[in-house]
Amino acid sequence: MTTDITMLVATALLCLGIPFIYGTGWFRQPGGAAWAVGNRETPLAVPGWIARAVQAHANLLESLPAFAIFVLAAHVSGKANAATALGATIFFWGRVAHLVVYVLGITYLRTLVWWGAWVGGAMIVVQLFR
Repeated sequence: MTTDITMLVATALLCLGIPFIYGTGWFRQPGGAAWAVGNRETPLAVPGWIARAVQAHANLLESLPAFAIFVLAAHVSGKANAATALGATIFFWGRVAHLVVYVLGITYLRTLVWWGAWVGGAMIVVQLFR
């Protein structure tokens, strides 16, 4: 498997793993287990870190399709190279950093690492048009 594809799979696994972070938080809240297995018709009062983990997950869900398209387009068009591998690696580790910083509530750094991750995505796009 190429680095690009490995980073795409790693990003998908990260996306699948994030609900375990906030899910654990939900279950640890008073009444959280009943709420989590119920219909969730009313919001559960949770600490900020749990709400931020949910938002970090939603943000990754918004970004993942575009990243996947870029990586797969580079792969099938034969344009995958060292630059796309580096871009995919930067994107993945940027998203890991984004998750951590978001959950911790570090506002300005959160935006910076989000942009940093997309520098990696842009590196792939540039190769697509070369």
